[in-house]
Amino acid sequence: MGAIKLLLADDDQLLASLLNFRLKKAGYEVQVCTDGKSVKKYLESERPDIIVSDIMMPYFSGLEITDYVRNELKLDVPIIILSSAGNEENVLSAFKLGANDFLAKPVSPAELLLRLKKELARI
Repeated sequence: MGAIKLLLADDDQLLASLLNFRLKKAGYEVQVCTDGKSVKKYLESERPDIIVSDIMMPYFSGLEITDYVRNELKLDVPIIILSSAGNEENVLSAFKLGANDFLAKPVSPAELLLRLKKELARI
């Protein structure tokens, strides 16, 4: 099996580049999208093995992306949602829409890597 294709969607450039660096170092093939529009465009032609998405993004939120992946594309690819702490309503909505896991920001790269392993082990 080749490298695991991971879609990272976050409009926080600094966090995205930090996570991108750590994920690539861990052997993931990473595609970074900084807004919901580019996520949808990417998903038109690509099928990532796992998706990590921030909730708050321009154009389409992480919730809309989750809904799109589950209900329009009918993919069961694992989705891990990132969100600022204390935004419980969004997190519950994400789970209802089909997200698999949730990490509060600020995200610890080490914890993200553990959660990814856990989700990928289920497949």
